[in-house]
Amino acid sequence: MIGPTGAVRVMVATKPVDFRKGAEGLAALVRETIHCDPFDGGIYVFRARRADRIKLVFWDGAGVRLFAKRLEDGEFRWPKIEDGVMRLSAAQFSVLLEGLDWRRVLCLSEIKSECNGDEIRRPFV
Repeated sequence: MIGPTGAVRVMVATKPVDFRKGAEGLAALVRETIHCDPFDGGIYVFRARRADRIKLVFWDGAGVRLFAKRLEDGEFRWPKIEDGVMRLSAAQFSVLLEGLDWRRVLCLSEIKSECNGDEIRRPFV
């Protein structure tokens, strides 16, 4: 799969949304609940009540795009359901889209320091 580069900003809404919403409805949710501009080039990820479905909304420079995916078997791994937003790295986002556990992908800022053995954590939240 060809995925986003490391420079892309991926924001995940942790609370399920009404999946009858289309691109415009989800773009409005980006403004209202995530408090971001849906036309800034970021990717915004939403989930349904059932954890086997996700929708992405993003601006491609010419218009708002809507991407939907439903897993045939299994569920997308999702953070605890609560009001809020979290940020994923490009690698974590690619793993999430494949239906795998994105929490197992370590970013460079989460890898143990070779110098003193201390764990460095800078989560994308």
